Amino acid sequence: MIPSKEELNHALKMRHGEALHTRISTAVIAVCGLGGLGSNIAVSLARAGVGKLILIDFDQVDVSNLHRQQYKASQVGLDKTQALSQNLREISPYIDLETHTVRIADEDDVRKLLSSADIICEAFDHAEAKSMLTNAVLELLPDKYLIAASGMAGLGSANAIQTRQITSRFYLCGDRLSDAHEGLGLMAPRVMLCAAHQAQMALRILAYEFEP
Repeated sequence: MIPSKEELNHALKMRHGEALHTRISTAVIAVCGLGGLGSNIAVSLARAGVGKLILIDFDQVDVSNLHRQQYKASQVGLDKTQALSQNLREISPYIDLETHTVRIADEDDVRKLLSSADIICEAFDHAEAKSMLTNAVLELLPDKYLIAASGMAGLGSANAIQTRQITSRFYLCGDRLSDAHEGLGLMAPRVMLCAAHQAQMALRILAYEFEP
């Protein structure tokens, strides 16, 4: 039996305290890219009780995604926005989800899709897309908090994954060095570690804890 909304809210209030739960449950967080980083970020935030997630990805679930992304074998072929929404509603049935099955291609997309978010999590695969989103958010949406990622590939030490504050509203998670290439792929634990850093920083911001 699915717990009622009141039961779930009560459990989270007991865990977080009423004031923090109110801030978390009324927050709007955008997750840009729903692969290994983004799908794990979204799961963590949904479990924490975030009120609304904006989920953005143009891609479909592929069998090659299953080793590190929060999808099921039965969801291969589905849009990632659809598949992740299904999984998040099993975790947090009353969460508000806004989905966009599109590629964020330019500044107009950034402004149109992300203006309503309080916090934006960058979770793209490619350096060019990461740079475009970061630059556009910092320039066009300077009142938003941006949490980006760089460096999480391979089997390096978990302790190398860190969160660094770049500016007052811009945080960068990862080791800032490793990159996926042949023979040095993306491993689920290390990708999840970086995603956890991003999700944790989002929750810290909502708790008015702005230091990494």
